[in-house]
Amino acid sequence: MNKRQIRATITAWVFILPFFILFTIFTVYPIIQGVWVSLNKWNLMGKQNFVGLENYKKLFTDDAFVGSLWHTIQFVLMCTPVLVILPLIMALFANRPVKYKRFLRISYYLPGVLSVSVISFIAKYTFAPYRGLVNGILRFFDVINTKSEILWFESTGRSWAVVVIMTIWWTVGFPMLLYLSALQDIPQETLDAAEVDGASGMQQLFQIKLPLLKPTILLVLMLQIIACFKVFGQIYMTTGGGPANTTRPLVMYIYQQAFNKNKLGYSAAMSYILFAILVVCTLLQFKLQKGEDEN
Repeated sequence: MNKRQIRATITAWVFILPFFILFTIFTVYPIIQGVWVSLNKWNLMGKQNFVGLENYKKLFTDDAFVGSLWHTIQFVLMCTPVLVILPLIMALFANRPVKYKRFLRISYYLPGVLSVSVISFIAKYTFAPYRGLVNGILRFFDVINTKSEILWFESTGRSWAVVVIMTIWWTVGFPMLLYLSALQDIPQETLDAAEVDGASGMQQLFQIKLPLLKPTILLVLMLQIIACFKVFGQIYMTTGGGPANTTRPLVMYIYQQAFNKNKLGYSAAMSYILFAILVVCTLLQFKLQKGEDEN
């Protein structure tokens, strides 16, 4: 290496080193430490007792863990298809050359700027009995009478409905922006040529737009699966995992085991099971993406 190459290498390391040090301290080390904690029995106080893979073996005989994992999968299955398809439809409307398209884009994305605590507060009081907006509307249209109330948080199905509706309303704006950006990248000349050739709007959608949007659709699918597997805040603040823990997701169970029962080793093991699930989902997405690129 000549002096210029050495100087360039040193300069590059000077810029990289601060990030590398911080990344190692705050990301790499906690991951390694977390793996070690998952192999121990530790309640935060006292010494760590090495138990090997016992925490991981215990998971699959723990009905609460299996149930929480199933609840999380239920949430993924309920939310992900809607959060892949609905924002695409919204982006198609927001991309139309109409005067109110700016209003549509703002109104679609606006709930996403709110925090999870605000969204949960809105949902909790919107679906509250007696004074809630939803029950008030149902009474106004005589769907329910004045002497009856729908107790949204006393039923498993209704509780899931509240959580799913709230989550979709809150998070639909971000994937809509991704779709909108991808739609705007489609050359207008291609669409104009298709229109000259007699292609209808539906033909342009299914034969031009959707094929070109496949990479974005796969990206949105992966992001929504990961986000739904990590659900915690809105359920914790609205249903509390109830009724009878029937809406408790895996992250909430990890939180309870770690900070309510001080089982840090066991909760760390559950965290790495969740991490493994997300890694598998990501690898599948990359494989699908690679297959699309090769085609």
